[in-house]
Amino acid sequence: MPAAPRVSPSDLFSPQDWAPFQSRPGWIGPALVAHCWAVIALAVVAGVIWPILIPVCVMIVGTRQLGLAILMHEAAHGGLSKDARLNDLLGHWLCAVPVGASLAAYRPYHLKHHRFAQQPEDPDLMLSAPFPVSPASLRRKMIRDLTGQTFFKQRILLPLAMRGRAGATVSPGSSSATRGSPTQDTHDYEAVVTGRSVLPFLLVNLGLLILCAAAGAWWAFFALWLLPMATWFPLVTRLRNIAEHACVEGSATDPFRAARTTRARWWERAFIAPYWVNFHAEHHLFMHVPCWNLPRLHRAVRARPQGAGMEVANGYLTVLRQASRASARSQTTA
Repeated sequence: MPAAPRVSPSDLFSPQDWAPFQSRPGWIGPALVAHCWAVIALAVVAGVIWPILIPVCVMIVGTRQLGLAILMHEAAHGGLSKDARLNDLLGHWLCAVPVGASLAAYRPYHLKHHRFAQQPEDPDLMLSAPFPVSPASLRRKMIRDLTGQTFFKQRILLPLAMRGRAGATVSPGSSSATRGSPTQDTHDYEAVVTGRSVLPFLLVNLGLLILCAAAGAWWAFFALWLLPMATWFPLVTRLRNIAEHACVEGSATDPFRAARTTRARWWERAFIAPYWVNFHAEHHLFMHVPCWNLPRLHRAVRARPQGAGMEVANGYLTVLRQASRASARSQTTA
């Protein structure tokens, strides 16, 4: 099992130059979680007061639901707080559970992705390996996202399939750790991040429904929380996955090309890529650098000769064009 190629900070930076990237003020992680929920709350209130804004609010809320998943990802690296218990509390209950994920299930899965990035053992390889696809195939995938088909598969069909598989394959004496272990099934990624926290997800979302009802707008839960989760959230999650690793030549052998960084304009940060998730090449180079330091790290790495080989795209539309190039491989159906 060959691990992904690595670089050391000392290969690029002196100790003095590297020290600022390791800075983790204790207030930033909790503030980012609070910011995410504040944006969601403001978008919901705006949609309730001015229903004409609901389409835009759905996009904003869906993007911040992705933001919660991104902050869960930060917690998986211990980045939300120096206090491990607070880090996991924030990452699980305020970030993972509301969108149907489990920090405890996601962390080992994701760390395995970093260890074997773009190698055959990478559990995320299934997300990038099919690309490029035909433009028609990409359109079908995006339509499935926006029409709720992806949501239905992930939130209904896959949890049910997992329960059935666990009941059929796990003996009463088996350890709980083995019951949740990923297999080579092509749906395991979705199962890990959406299928292992069903009861907490339902309880937290029931609480959100009760909160909306108490505020006199019960319908806002469905129109401004559930609808974004069923439509825009799957779409921007797919765009994130494509942008991070798809169609990056040399990604299995060159650590500077293990992932892609995408330059995001303000509207892309608002509607597609919150909380610096677009700086994915830098994250793979040095995964313990907190997300708020990634823009500065990007500039520092690009200023060095090694940084010239990094994959950097000029926006998400550019990435989609790369991911939907015509090729013999892409003519297969989605």
